[in-house]
Amino acid sequence: MQRRDFLGVSAGALASLGLAGIATQANASKGSGDTPVAVKGGRTPVTTLNTRTLGFRMNNGVKEYHLIAEAIEQEVAPGMTALFWGYNGSSPGPTIEAIEGDRVRIFVSNKLPEHTTIHWHGILLPAGMDGVGGLTQPQIKPGETYVYEFTLGKSGTFMYHPHADEMVQMAQGMMGMFIVHPKNPAERRVDRDYAFMLASYKIDPGTRRPDPAEMLDFNLWTFNSRTFPAIAPLVARTGERVRIRVANLTMTNHPVHVHGVDFRVTGTDGGWIPEAGQWPEVTTDVAVGQIRVIEFVAKAPGDWALHCHKSHHTMGPMGHGVPNMLGVDQAAATQQIEALLPGQHYMEMGTNGMAEMQDMAAMAAMMPLPPNTLPMMTGEGPFGPIEMGGMFTLLKVRDELQPGDYSDPGWYEHPPGTVARPADSKAFSGIPI
Repeated sequence: MQRRDFLGVSAGALASLGLAGIATQANASKGSGDTPVAVKGGRTPVTTLNTRTLGFRMNNGVKEYHLIAEAIEQEVAPGMTALFWGYNGSSPGPTIEAIEGDRVRIFVSNKLPEHTTIHWHGILLPAGMDGVGGLTQPQIKPGETYVYEFTLGKSGTFMYHPHADEMVQMAQGMMGMFIVHPKNPAERRVDRDYAFMLASYKIDPGTRRPDPAEMLDFNLWTFNSRTFPAIAPLVARTGERVRIRVANLTMTNHPVHVHGVDFRVTGTDGGWIPEAGQWPEVTTDVAVGQIRVIEFVAKAPGDWALHCHKSHHTMGPMGHGVPNMLGVDQAAATQQIEALLPGQHYMEMGTNGMAEMQDMAAMAAMMPLPPNTLPMMTGEGPFGPIEMGGMFTLLKVRDELQPGDYSDPGWYEHPPGTVARPADSKAFSGIPI
């Protein structure tokens, strides 16, 4: 496929292409709280946390999609918004869902202030459709629309992202999932199918735009560009088979851990893993530029944590250039500081650990954070502060949840005698230590 095979048009010519109508046949969910639209043939559709599936139309047997690269403002969590670059109003962009063997035609309109392209990560296609600016195609200039067209030769879990000024564009949130369902609806069936992308950002306190020059010192670790508690939960009925697809476009690896289940790693961005090659895990490491697909049967009811196992990645924004105060007696210094700040509240922290950050978050009226800045720890559970942020959400398994119901069932009601509780000192006296 040569450069001349690309169609380049101005934004003003969109009407003549009829692109305005490409949005009606797949109005899928905005998050796991909504029931996704059925994929034809009885296939289970994908629920992408906090975003949706992209609409399409049929045109002489070809599925046509329309992606718009544009600047957006999006909530990261209550109390903070960010100025991202994304697609069709969100970061990550809407998930593209199709079926193995489909012929797809994807129009890409550029509303950014600079040129861009899209690379279809993991999808096998003609070289001229691979989306590497300058190498396989001309850059898509601001105001232009290009079209990509190819046949989906295999099923699996893939993604899309720019291959133009990558340092800036991916650092600003330009990414999305591309799911290809098996041609045979009975192949690899699951009851629930979830997807999310791992992204990291450096947004200084009081600001809203990610710093594209940052390489190591990120302060926002996100699922689909959201932090806990804004990340939608995953829900399942007891006994259902669940699939979770995780893509990583951060600058480091992420060991994703799921409580309450043991799962098998069933796929990567290279394709499905044969059953004999799958392995059991409760944590799977997702490296940079990789996708991991896991599957399990939700056997135990409850509210189960799902998170990155790098402890700093389940924290909200924080600075790394602070002294280690653990074990330091700050009482004398606190009195002197309070004397210098009459009428204001001062709170010493760090002597006995950092859990006091949750208290600071609860005292927002007395100890306000900089504008548009999240606390390091947040989130309230049925037993008190959860003390999490960043890459953390919940897998909610319920006996009474109906098939196809994606609504949040609320907090789990534990059967009597099944919650850890304080112990009477007599109960453990005499046990050898």
